[in-house]
Amino acid sequence: MILIDASNSIKRGYAYVSIAAILWAVSGSASKYLFNNGLSPFQVVQLRTTISFVGLLFWLSFRHPSLLRISPRDSIYFLLLGIFGIAAAQFFYLFAISKINVAAAILLHYTGPVFVTLYSVVFARYKLRPATVIAILGTLTGCFLVVGAYNIDLLGVNKAGIIGGLLAAVAFATYSLLSEYGMRKYNPWTVLFYALLFAALIWNILHFPLEAFFHAYSPVAWWWIFFIGVLGTILPFGFYFEGINLIRSTNASITATLEPITAGALSFLFLKETMGPLQILGGVLVIASIILLQRKQDMDENAPGVIRSQISGNNRGR
Repeated sequence: MILIDASNSIKRGYAYVSIAAILWAVSGSASKYLFNNGLSPFQVVQLRTTISFVGLLFWLSFRHPSLLRISPRDSIYFLLLGIFGIAAAQFFYLFAISKINVAAAILLHYTGPVFVTLYSVVFARYKLRPATVIAILGTLTGCFLVVGAYNIDLLGVNKAGIIGGLLAAVAFATYSLLSEYGMRKYNPWTVLFYALLFAALIWNILHFPLEAFFHAYSPVAWWWIFFIGVLGTILPFGFYFEGINLIRSTNASITATLEPITAGALSFLFLKETMGPLQILGGVLVIASIILLQRKQDMDENAPGVIRSQISGNNRGR
């Protein structure tokens, strides 16, 4: 029975991250629409973090108030996760998109799993499976092909955009690793709530408080703003954190590379953009790599959800 539960938990973990990647892909396209209509990355990230924090505050207050309780001594941890993880990742990714080709920004952002894996192996003594190495190489190659990076003139790319994309990757790795640490003690939604709290605070300090809300946007723009805040932030980050809770940050970050694949498919379906043979090959390579990553995988005893359950069980036994 334990084996069956473990297998189902692993499948749920990969499903959660896959859903997050799909929602992030739609959110990225929505952000590009807002940029094209005059909004700056500072305004979009302020709108996004503020709306998502307020929305999650109302939801948890009415439905799960117990998840709002934390130990005061953990405030510094949540501060670091919110500022250097969530807030930084959202801004630098949007900044990169505003400065350079979207394909280049996505490719730089999804070098994040490499940083996650390197940290896990070097500092956390994560035992790297051969399948994981192949999956990392496969997803990186697949992303390179899907976004058409072979057509990018690297010498002509904006340097600030490149730096922004790399910083987005580092921030992606930061919130993946820090959230895993926090979920050994707290529910994923508690971790997300306080990360969004500090992310919203910092972007209402660095950018004039609530400035982005005092503009006359069209109804369509407001629709996409709220979409990004709720369906592009609360839900995907919640699903991503739930995924990390079950399959750990290394596997979750690799699986999240489904985002550029989804973005390419959406562009093909709704924007009538064509995908060349190499792009299709890249998509197949990413999907195949993620399937390989999931095969014959047992529940990791160091997964946050497992550790938290063990602690809870020990406390009940006293």
